[in-house]
Amino acid sequence: MQPPFDGKIWFWPAPVPGICFNEIMKRHFALGVFLYFCCVLPSQGGGFDMLRQNMVEEVLAEVAASSPYSGRDTLSPAVITAMKKVERHHFVPTWLAMFAYLNRPLPIGYGQTISQPLIVALMTDLLQLKEGDKVLEIGTGSGYQAAVLAEIVKSVYSIEIIEPLGKEAAERLKSLGYSNVEVRLGDGYYGWPETAPFDAIIVTAAASHVPPPLLKQLKPGGRMLIPLGAHFMTQYLMVVEKQTDGSVTSRQIVPVSFVPLTGGH
Repeated sequence: MQPPFDGKIWFWPAPVPGICFNEIMKRHFALGVFLYFCCVLPSQGGGFDMLRQNMVEEVLAEVAASSPYSGRDTLSPAVITAMKKVERHHFVPTWLAMFAYLNRPLPIGYGQTISQPLIVALMTDLLQLKEGDKVLEIGTGSGYQAAVLAEIVKSVYSIEIIEPLGKEAAERLKSLGYSNVEVRLGDGYYGWPETAPFDAIIVTAAASHVPPPLLKQLKPGGRMLIPLGAHFMTQYLMVVEKQTDGSVTSRQIVPVSFVPLTGGH
C-alpha cells in the first residue's frame, strides 16, 4: 500500500519512480551524515545552502511523481524560491539541525512536529497566492510554514494554541526578519475576526469538519487548505473555495496524516 502524504506525523517520503525504498533511506542517511559535519564544523557552515537546494530538488521530484493525486506536476516559481530561501534548520531544535533538510517531519516539542517539506510546499502552492494577499494560518508550530508564506505574500496572521510554541515562534520569526508575520495565542478554530477577511487560509492540523468561523472569514474568491478526518484514521487534504457569490465548493487532493486540531470547540 502506498503511504499517505505527510502532513505532521508521517515519516516516510512519497515514492519516486525508479528509486526503491532502501535507496531513498541510504540517500537520507548520507545526507544526514553530511549535514552533521556541516553543523559541527563551523568551516563547513555553508553546507546548509547545498542541503537546502537538494531538499528542494527532492520535493520537486516528489511533486512530479504525485501529480496523479494532486493535479500538480511542479510548483510555482514563487513557492520554489521561498522553499530555497527559508532556512529550515532555524525552525527545529538545535539537536535536530543535522536532519533539518531531510524531506520528513521532525519533532519540535509539546507533542508537535514541523511538517514535511513536501507538504509545506504543496499546500502553499495549492493556495495559489498572490504578492498582495493576506493569509491566515491555523497552527504556527515552530513558524516554518509562516516563514514560507511570508516570502510570498504581503502579510501572514498565525494562531497557535500551545503557548510556549507560539511565543518561541513569534520571537524566532521576528529575529529572522519576518516583520510581515503576526503570531497570536489562541484557539484557531475561531480564526482571527479582527483582521478578517483573508485571501487564503491554511490549517495545519486535522479537523473533523471545516470550521464555520474560518469559512466566514475567507474572502469571496479565496481558498482554504485543510486536512479533514479523525486522528489515526484516513485524512484527506482538501481545497475549499469560496465563490464570488458566496457559495462553497471543495475537492479532495491527497491522503495525509496530521496531528488533530485542538481547542475548546
